[in-house]
Amino acid sequence: MKKTIATIWLQIIVLGGVFATSTSAEIFHQLQSLPVCGSVLYFAAHPDDENTRLISYLTKELHLRTAYLSLTRGDGGQNLIGNEQAEALGLIRTHELLQARNIDGGKQFFSRAFDFGFSKNPEETFHFWNKEQVLADAVWVIRKFQPDVIICRFPTTGEGGHGHHTASAIIAEEAFKAAADSTRFPEQLKDVTTWQTKRLLWNTFNFGGRNTTSPDQFQIDVGGYNTLLGKSYGEIAAESRSCHSSQAFGTAKNRNSQKEFLKTILGDAPKQHLTDGIDISFNRFGSSALPNMIHEIIAHYDFKNPAMSIPALIKLYEAIEQQPSISAAWKTEKLYQIKQLIVACSGVYMEAICAKQYAALDDTLKVTTNVVNRSAEKIVFKNFYSTGAAILRDSVLPLSETTSATSMLLLSKTADVSQPYWLQQQRTSGMFTVATPTLIGNALSAPASAVTLTLNIGGKDFNFDLPVQFKKLDPSKGEVYQPLYITPPATVNFSQEVFITTGLQKEVTVNVRAFAKNITGEVQLLLPQGWESSPGKHAFAFEKEGDETMFKFTLQATNSKVNDSVFTIGAQLNINGTLYKNSFEEIKYSHIPTCILLNNCTAKLAAINVKNTAKRVGYIAGAGDKVPEQLKEIGVTVTTINTTEFQKTDLSKFDAIVTGVRAYNTDAHLRNIYPALMTYVKNGGTLLVQYNTNQNLVTNEIGPYPFKISRDRVTDENSAVTFLQPKDSLLNYPNKISEKDFKGWIQERGLYFPSDISSQYKTLLSMNDEGEAPLNNAIIYCRYGKGKFVYTGLSFFRELPAGVPGAFRLLANLISKP
Repeated sequence: MKKTIATIWLQIIVLGGVFATSTSAEIFHQLQSLPVCGSVLYFAAHPDDENTRLISYLTKELHLRTAYLSLTRGDGGQNLIGNEQAEALGLIRTHELLQARNIDGGKQFFSRAFDFGFSKNPEETFHFWNKEQVLADAVWVIRKFQPDVIICRFPTTGEGGHGHHTASAIIAEEAFKAAADSTRFPEQLKDVTTWQTKRLLWNTFNFGGRNTTSPDQFQIDVGGYNTLLGKSYGEIAAESRSCHSSQAFGTAKNRNSQKEFLKTILGDAPKQHLTDGIDISFNRFGSSALPNMIHEIIAHYDFKNPAMSIPALIKLYEAIEQQPSISAAWKTEKLYQIKQLIVACSGVYMEAICAKQYAALDDTLKVTTNVVNRSAEKIVFKNFYSTGAAILRDSVLPLSETTSATSMLLLSKTADVSQPYWLQQQRTSGMFTVATPTLIGNALSAPASAVTLTLNIGGKDFNFDLPVQFKKLDPSKGEVYQPLYITPPATVNFSQEVFITTGLQKEVTVNVRAFAKNITGEVQLLLPQGWESSPGKHAFAFEKEGDETMFKFTLQATNSKVNDSVFTIGAQLNINGTLYKNSFEEIKYSHIPTCILLNNCTAKLAAINVKNTAKRVGYIAGAGDKVPEQLKEIGVTVTTINTTEFQKTDLSKFDAIVTGVRAYNTDAHLRNIYPALMTYVKNGGTLLVQYNTNQNLVTNEIGPYPFKISRDRVTDENSAVTFLQPKDSLLNYPNKISEKDFKGWIQERGLYFPSDISSQYKTLLSMNDEGEAPLNNAIIYCRYGKGKFVYTGLSFFRELPAGVPGAFRLLANLISKP
């Protein structure tokens, strides 16, 4: 059951029904893929690395079963739409990829590799990634998916410009060979067989200042127009790529001829067609009768009445069922494909819905299953199965009337909560931990619950697993469907990610939220050695779902040796003798389904000796970061400045103004308020600008004197730091900055450092990655009038939420007034 559901969920992420509604032209387009038994696996490192032009062409023109294997979920990337980082960002980007695949027709796979941030070479990448595990995952996907052709986005020679990119090409080459070798990863062979792919190609490119294409490479024109879909493949590709909202990859639609270039890496080189030398028909299985059956279905398709094709599709379904020579992978694929077509031709709509999005363990949930037949085809609702109760229906579905069945879903007290499968256990610095090997590769966990029903269509029984979904009527949007999630009876969250104390005592706050009725229990903190809390616990009692209460604890250090230390604290609930440690994080964006994370409830407690003289700071938000919350922890009153109403703001009341990460990429008003910001600095204010990318700047006027933004970065978070101006006030007031302040940093030192710097600016620090020349541009600043301007590429947006003591001290210096 779970395996079937997982397969369906991998292929179709359509909220609102188990199958997407199709027009007559779309059904005919899908029929054309029936005779094709060829597969292509696209291979790269991150969400957004994939070539959606090529994928769209392969799936919708050549009708090849095509998938994208992204080794990571993009957890270490930048986030343009919010402040989520790490695993939360990876979950967003996972769903963005699935939305993209829904548009371009591909399937989606992942390995267990964690995106730990930018890497300059594959050696550094494999220092974090367990290469053997990533290779095993790639081999598993190849053996399961059985591609005839593998296409890499990047080469092994480094032109991709990112260590992850190069590493993905290295893994692809090794996996190409290992998948066919029974001595490699033999433990997989109880579930899959070895597989020899015909050829491995590199999809060469011309972007980022690198042109790796050449006229002698194999070429495909992917810019055609599909009359059935009413779009060119360039238009479909742009819609798919534009799903990567968190990376700001909205793409213009290209309606012209477009060529893709492919270079052969391993195997036979294609000459005329991508699949030269590969039989991509049913003849590869010795099934010569099946192509004729499919040809007849296509030839006699009635655009005005697609249901006329149902009897022939059922015969084809049964013929494939009874054909032993067809491989298990392709039999499963084609039977599922035909079942989709039968449903589409019949116009049947199916849904399993409930009235709430979050259902708690040990609770009940009312689930309603609705089925509507919208064709003249005789369809019998045979039986309906849900959580142990089989209800025999054996009734003919009336035309255009909803047939409903209702059941009460009892959720076991010991069931799994809805945490993504790759986040259920603690990860390493570079790899997720997955307890069930057969889940590896899947985009998502199976749905929280599903209803199984049987419909008899044309005399043939078909089983359907309908994921239970939350459905509501939104007055501004109409019908809204979202996934159902299983939660603990209650969750507990700290009020912030990091608590800062400059002494031996700190008040912390937790929020307890009920997900079921009549919940009583106690909440207590889980503290490291050297700390105790008062009180030891709080009792709570909730009558209604959704009730929540804040509780305060005072933490006290039991010894005085806690300065410049970062501790992890936790919280847990005791409900009727059962302990729950889950926090609750809801991620809501309009372009993806609502997502949740039920991680263990933890926060950082940082005991820091930090001084700060900037008491009032104005903050101009950028793409999203958590710096304002962290500034408040060191005694700063932070006011968000709305740039659209900038002229109404009295800037003189601020000791400093700080711009959020990528503000100059996202806020067009900054070019208009540049003169006012410079006047503020000239009159004695401090302006601190955090990193921006060098693409899509709203203005090149950022500081009082010119500079540009480069792609310079230092990815080694432990790289040595040299002080170029050790006596400069920014390194001495109000905190003395030393080498120890750069210990404990996470992911990187910084990124997009400035370049072409005017001589008016001073530089303070020098750092570099191993084997590279020193970079002196992590921080630049100048005096301007009575004030100062500072630009920094240092990643404060990562370090402050991690509680890094030195990052707080250095930032305090940058914004403090002498």
